[in-house]
Amino acid sequence: MNKVILMGRLTRDPEVRYSQSANPVAVARYGLAVRKQYVKQGEVEADFFNIVAFGKVGEFAEKFFRTGQMVTVVGRLQTNSWEAQQKVKHTSIDIVVEEQHFAEGKKSTSENTSSSSEGSSWTPTPTIEEDDDLPF
Repeated sequence: MNKVILMGRLTRDPEVRYSQSANPVAVARYGLAVRKQYVKQGEVEADFFNIVAFGKVGEFAEKFFRTGQMVTVVGRLQTNSWEAQQKVKHTSIDIVVEEQHFAEGKKSTSENTSSSSEGSSWTPTPTIEEDDDLPF
């Protein structure tokens, strides 16, 4: 099984290019920084991942994702190898997206990505409706 679930902040805006096939397919690439859980007190460290999204998923990322946003990505690992000039061999490991989701509210996203400062921070709270007909 090859399954990866990551939640982190975008390190760059998604950039879409289209394949050179008869039916062009969108290919979006962006970076994701995932904060490490186990570090020394007071230190902040992150792992950085290359994310690739194809088709409508890639077009969605380009349209709605911006640097600094917290997102969740579900996908698979893919290893790529190629030979560059002067026979130098390169390898990269990408996360190929199967699902991607916003991981924070719109208000907190705009606070993280803009320099405007408002006095209050908004946290979404669920609305609970009471139903007297429930047996518990």
